[in-house]
Amino acid sequence: MARGWGVLTLLAYLAEGAMGLPVFAGGGNGASLVGPTAGFLFGFVPMAYLAGLAAEKGLARGLIGTTVVGAVVTLLVFVPGVAWLSTFIGFETAVQVGMMPFLVGMVVKSAIAAMVVRGGWKAVEAHRAKG
Repeated sequence: MARGWGVLTLLAYLAEGAMGLPVFAGGGNGASLVGPTAGFLFGFVPMAYLAGLAAEKGLARGLIGTTVVGAVVTLLVFVPGVAWLSTFIGFETAVQVGMMPFLVGMVVKSAIAAMVVRGGWKAVEAHRAKG
């Protein structure tokens, strides 16, 4: 079920932007869906699916597993993102400006997210234990 909610959430996000709402970075809207960052935006949908799948399969339960899953699925966003961006600025430049500056932050954010998820699971378990 996590897969479905994540995908639906991202599709709603893209639909909001397509309707002209300023939901994308820098207040971007529907024009962003065909601009240089479109590959990243559309890449969020399979990322949500894969993150949900990993959670459902129990791969994203512990701190390390959740960090790894988060980093891997986020890394996969760079595939469509850099591919699409490269049609505007060339592949090497797309990698240099669309991926490389974000790799360290991606790992740090994945670790922080894993800590938040772990804390959330501990809170759920403590609540269940109370009855």
